[in-house]
Amino acid sequence: MKTIHSATVMRLVFLGLMLQSGAASAQSSIDQQLTGAWTYVSVDTVQADGSRTPMYGPNPHGLVIFDGHGHYALVNARGDLPKYASNDRMKGSAEEYRAVVQGSIAHFGTYVVNEADKIITFRIESSTFPNWNGVEQRRPFVLSGEELRWTTPAASGGGSGEIVLKRAR
Repeated sequence: MKTIHSATVMRLVFLGLMLQSGAASAQSSIDQQLTGAWTYVSVDTVQADGSRTPMYGPNPHGLVIFDGHGHYALVNARGDLPKYASNDRMKGSAEEYRAVVQGSIAHFGTYVVNEADKIITFRIESSTFPNWNGVEQRRPFVLSGEELRWTTPAASGGGSGEIVLKRAR
């Protein structure tokens, strides 16, 4: 039986460390590109027939934050939400509550990026749409410079959602 020399073992250990380091830097590369804050450009609902509607109006307001350690937070709202007449969020009218629920969404949790398949998987811990609490959603994405696009295959308001974001400055 042949003995492996310590120099060979060291070379194998070094090679293993280099391979691990390369894999880690590939993952950190996409994390570095996603890390930070992103603002909404558009959020469209796309129906099966191809028709499109701006889900949060022509000027959506919102922010998505990826922390680079696997956590995210997302909030999005129409730019024209009505103010509550009472000036007390606990005393809104049925119409005011309806406008806010239909005109906004927020959720947070953890995310994982599959760089090869260009999929962001959101593991939603909590959402203003409770049906998404504890749900895992896979969203195809395209990251190009300062623009991030993804598709929400089953949008909370029906159809699919096409989201365009730009890096916050």
